[in-house]
Parts: sequence; C-alpha cells; structure tokens
Amino acid sequence: MFENLTDRLTKTLKTVTGQAKLTEDNIKGTLREVRMALLEADVALPVVKEFVNSVKDRAVGQEVSKSLTPGQVFVKIVQEELVKIMGEANEKLNLAAQPPAIVLMAGLQGAGKTTSVAKLARTLRERDKKKVLVVSADVYRPAAIKQLEMLASEVAVDFFPSSADQDPVQIALAAIAHAKIQHHDVVLVDTAGRLHVDGDMMDEIKRLHSAINPVETLFVVDAMTGQDAATTAKAFSDVLPLTGVILTKADGDARGGAALSVRYITGKPIKFIGVGEKVDALEAFHPDRVASRILGMGDVLSLIEEAERKIDKDKAEKFAQKIKKGKGFDLEDFRQQIQQMKNMGGMAGMLDKLPGMGQMGQMGQAADAAKAEKGMHQMESIINSMTPGERSNPDVISGSRKRRIALGSGTQIQDVNRLLKQHKQMAKMMKKFSTKGGMAKMMRGMKGMLPPGMGGGGGGFPRM
Repeated sequence: MFENLTDRLTKTLKTVTGQAKLTEDNIKGTLREVRMALLEADVALPVVKEFVNSVKDRAVGQEVSKSLTPGQVFVKIVQEELVKIMGEANEKLNLAAQPPAIVLMAGLQGAGKTTSVAKLARTLRERDKKKVLVVSADVYRPAAIKQLEMLASEVAVDFFPSSADQDPVQIALAAIAHAKIQHHDVVLVDTAGRLHVDGDMMDEIKRLHSAINPVETLFVVDAMTGQDAATTAKAFSDVLPLTGVILTKADGDARGGAALSVRYITGKPIKFIGVGEKVDALEAFHPDRVASRILGMGDVLSLIEEAERKIDKDKAEKFAQKIKKGKGFDLEDFRQQIQQMKNMGGMAGMLDKLPGMGQMGQMGQAADAAKAEKGMHQMESIINSMTPGERSNPDVISGSRKRRIALGSGTQIQDVNRLLKQHKQMAKMMKKFSTKGGMAKMMRGMKGMLPPGMGGGGGGFPRM
C-alpha cells in the first residue's frame, strides 16, 4: 500500500541526516523532493502546497535535540503534518439513533459500493455486535440486487429483497419498516452508481436521502483514481450532506494521492479503508497509522488488532500448552501455524505493517517476500497430501511415501525432503523453547530454518 510514495519519501528524508541545525538552505532540496514525491503520488496541488509550507514553517530554525538527529526531527514533523492533512484521528460511525440507524452508501459505478456494504455489515456484526439488515436500491445495474443478496449470505447478515421494477425510495422505506419490526440495529442502503456525476443521479439520491434521513451518508470512492477521488467526493458533498468516506482498493494503490487529498478537499473524514477483495478486508482509517506506513515505520497496532481478531485463540492456547509441556511439534502443528499466518494476510500483508519492512522493495528483497509466500503455499500442499498418521509421526515417511506425497501435492521429492528437514529443525527449536532460557536458544537457532524471504536461505530480514 502506497509503496511508491513510501520509497520516494524515505529516500528523500535521509538527505537531512547529519546536519547540525535545520535551516532553510539545508532542507530546501529535501522539501523540493518531498513536493515532487507528493505530486507524483497524484496528491491534489492545494494539499501539496499546504503540506510543504506547514513542514517548512515548523522545520526551519528548529534546534536539534541532543537525543535526536536532525533527520529524526524532520521526519517527526513530516509525520505530524501527514496526520494533520488526513484528519488527526479515526472518526467512528455515529450510530447513536433510535434503532434502526440508517446508513446510506453513495458513489460512482465500479468504486466497490456493494462489496463495501457487505464488508461494513460484517464489521458491524462481528466487532460492534449489531444486528444488520442490508438492502439494494440499485434498480439500474444488472444483477446488483442478486450480488448483494449473495454477499449478505456470505457475511451472515439479513437481506431485504427488492426488484428492478420498484422505486428506490419505496424499497428503502419498506426495508426500514421491516427492520423496525425485526428489531435490527442498523440498515445499510446500497444505491445506484453512475459512470460519472450527472444531474439525474444527484436528484435521485437527494430524494432518497430526504425520504429516509440517514444518520450516516458514506461516499465510496476508488483509491486508485488519485486526486480525482477527492474531486468526485467534493461534487457529491456539495449536494449531499456526506458524513464520511470509504476508500476502496487501497491495497492496489501504490501512490496514495486519494488518501492524502480527500479530507483536505472535502472536509469529510475517511472512516474506512478497503485493503483487499475479501469480505474481511476493511480497516478503520487511522491517519496516524497510515502516516507511519507511508514513512516506512510500519503499523504494529493494526497488526496486533488483526491478530486478536483472526487468530484462533483456542488453538493458539492449546499449541502453547503443548510446547510448554515438551510434547513435541508435529506436522499438523506446522500446518496450523502456516494457516494462521495466511489468515493474517500472508507474509506480504504482515511485513507491510512491520517497521522498516515497507521498504523491502528498495532493499531488493520484495522478491524474497513473494518467494516466501509461494514456499508457504507449497509446504501446506505437501502436508495436506500426508495421512494423519504421517503428520503426527513424520519418521514413518519412507521413500515410497515421499513419492506419493510429492505426486499428490504437485511437487518434487526434494521439496518433500526440504519440508521434513525444516520441520525437524523447527521441532528442535520448539523443544529448546520448553526448557529454561529456551526463548534465547530458540532465536539463536532459527537461522536457516525457514524458506528464503522468511529469514532463512535468502539472507534473513534487513537490519533495522
């Protein structure tokens, strides 16, 4: 996410390191590079001007603290100004209303509105424990209603049926009446999108808005459209009382122009950010965390929150107790650890949130991360091709069994041998972990245990 901007800014900010004082002269070149990096990231020009001027006003003449290098002072100023541009703090949905709280979703066609409705419904059901009803008032796009029905089933929320021959206002009012009877906490209303902003579209959504009076009106916009996202959001904001923005497809946006422009141009907060195609790929937008990621400092808080949500706590506890008692680490345990990592977004998803790891591309190790991802999938396939008995007791795996496992997993016998060797090394480490002072011993023995890009074979992680 935003890797091009991250690379440019981290390279640029290194140039002020080593100066005794931050003066206009020694940061002039750096600010020019920062300005170019932001413009190349498709950040709106008024935002770039405001940002650069704010950084310059704060940075020039600041005496450098004895405990910090000038580079660190400058980076801190840049980070704080990035946060300020994006909106200071996360703004949650305001659902404080007589149930059901109505949330209207607006936006252009193709921005990901319907998918965002499902993602938001899942978030409200799982994290906020709300009873959610979704309804589609999109009577123009073929199969829009059917798509929302299927997504509602996938995320386990209620769906209110509608048809293309109905009036959007009547659909929404009927859904709200149904929600009151069924005691739903929230109603999410999906609306029709257009390929561009037009008068008919605006008139219809204004009519719908005045009829249902939602507590939240969210504008869904594609992050990859850059500053156009902010311009479109502004056009909607001028005719609709928007309360916030959902930025979709941010995982595919290498630039970050939309994230940095939307709040400043529209005055409306980004409330959520879509980071993938799956229905769980929706994150609350925290400007401070996004600023840290843009500057290559990672986002450990989001990683911890994701771990708390996605890791199976019962399995993790059983595994911890098993290792603590020295009962051994078999291939079924190995497979479960791989699956837990995949649930966390795989190696690339985790590394993106770790400090310093966002710069892997410029360190020439992006290929290693992809190689590690491939290695994990291959290891899981090999283990899946084993019998339960082979997983619990790998010593029984003979030559003929290896051939069968390789054939079943679409791999070579040497791949099976490599996995068994890695498992044996990991089992030794786990055994050390169960003894006194085991953690230190385990960390010393980790090198070479994992495939390239995961700390072994490929030179390990970069120094930080």
